[in-house]
Amino acid sequence: MGAYRADDDYDYLFKVVLIGDSGVGKSNLLSRFTKNEFSAESKSTIGVEFATRSIHVDDKVVKAQIWDTAGQERYRAITSAYYRGAVGALLVYDVTRRVTFENVQRWLKELRDHTDPNIVIMLVGNKADLRHLRAVAAEDAKAFAERENTFFMETSALESFNVENAFTEVLAQIYRVVSRKALDIGDDPAALPKGRTINVGSKDDVSAVKGAGCCSA
Repeated sequence: MGAYRADDDYDYLFKVVLIGDSGVGKSNLLSRFTKNEFSAESKSTIGVEFATRSIHVDDKVVKAQIWDTAGQERYRAITSAYYRGAVGALLVYDVTRRVTFENVQRWLKELRDHTDPNIVIMLVGNKADLRHLRAVAAEDAKAFAERENTFFMETSALESFNVENAFTEVLAQIYRVVSRKALDIGDDPAALPKGRTINVGSKDDVSAVKGAGCCSA
């Protein structure tokens, strides 16, 4: 696959978080995108996991560091560190479980409370392959996304439907935000330090992810 490059060979590093209720398929979305794997036996995530993958956007190599957390309430103490430096998010619900869609509003509030206003958000309706069990109409989710100014896509980690599209769209949009901001201040995006973790806001922790020594695995 041409999208994969050496681990340290990238122009931008973007931190993307996966959020949503437990059991909506966040971990399988992550493994499908980063390893092209799906596990029907996947257990609930305990604490935090992350994986990386690089893609091309225009003529740049963008490396995504994607964080996945448990959706259960008892792990909520990790939130501030989890969200710090994130420039993109996939907010995931299960199209067969209406309550997971109803909880999206709460997740969105928490996300926006902890991140920069320019964060790129994709609302994701996962498990779209379970057509006979659908409990959330795509039109309802699309209307919510339009109201909240987020992107929207339905996916199936099982069938590998739209998973690639959801992640790559988020990364491409982040890249455009960063490029625009660099141009706004009269900077050439290519002149940004190679491999620097980009934060679309003005916070001081722009290199928090890179500096943690967690990116060479």
